[in-house]
Amino acid sequence: MNFALFLFLLLALTGAVWLLEAVVLRRRRPTDKRQPWWVEYSVSFFPVILAVFVLRSFVVEPFKIPSGSMMPTLLIGDFILVNKYTYGIRLPIINRKVIAINDPKRGDVMVFRYPPDPSLDYIKRVVGLPGDRIEYRGKRLWINGREIPVRQIDDYLSRERMQYSQRYLERLNGVEHEILLERDAPSLTPFARAFPHSENCNYNSEGMTCVVPAGHYFMMGDNRDNSSDSRVWGFVPDENIVGKAFFIWLNLNDLGRFGSFR
Repeated sequence: MNFALFLFLLLALTGAVWLLEAVVLRRRRPTDKRQPWWVEYSVSFFPVILAVFVLRSFVVEPFKIPSGSMMPTLLIGDFILVNKYTYGIRLPIINRKVIAINDPKRGDVMVFRYPPDPSLDYIKRVVGLPGDRIEYRGKRLWINGREIPVRQIDDYLSRERMQYSQRYLERLNGVEHEILLERDAPSLTPFARAFPHSENCNYNSEGMTCVVPAGHYFMMGDNRDNSSDSRVWGFVPDENIVGKAFFIWLNLNDLGRFGSFR
C-alpha cells in the first residue's frame, strides 16, 4: 500500500469538504442545525491530516528497520527518523526534486526506493558517488584506487541469530562506522540479475568492480556478508532518494537504543 498516496487522497477529500463547508454549506444551514457527521469529521480532521502530510512529505518521516542488513548500526525493530529535505525538496507522491539543497555524501545512511521495485523502501550506507570507481574484493573496499582503512575491534554477538561476527571500524568521509564480516562467508559477490548500467561492473572470483554512473549512487549494508545491496541489484538513481536517516527514536525490544547513530 502506498501510504503517501493514501494520505494525499484523504487530505484532498477532507480538504474539499472543509472548503465546501466554509463557502457553501455553513451559509445554507439553519443556525440551530448541527453539521452532518461527515462534515463534522472532515472539518475536524483536515488540519491534523494537513499537518501530518506536510511534515511527512517535506520535513521528517518515520521508518521501521525490517532486516539485519545494517547491523550493528541499525537493528531489526529500530524505529528511525528520516530527514526529507537535506538532499533537496521533492514533490510528494512523484518524488521529483524541485529544489536542490545538498548531495549525498559517502558514509550517509540513506533511505531510498528499491530500484527493482520502487514500491519498497530500502536503507543502506552511501559508499560510491557519481563517477567513483568502487572495488570490493577479499572483503575489503577500495574507492578510486584507495583502500578504505578498517581496524578490527571486539566481535559482535547478534541477539537475533546468537552468532558472533567479526566487527571492524571503517572510515568514510572522515567518520568511522562499524561493519560486520562473517568468518566463513565467501569473498565472491553474488550476481543475481541484470540491472541498468550493469555494463559498468565487472565480477570475478575475488569480488567486483563498478564505476558509478552520473546521477547514481552505490549503496552497501554495514552487515557486509548479509546484505543485498548495489553489489547485487545495481545503482540507486537520484530520483529514488527518500532522505537521510539520522535518529533512532524507539526499539520496543531495547529501550536503550534511543538516540542518534553514525
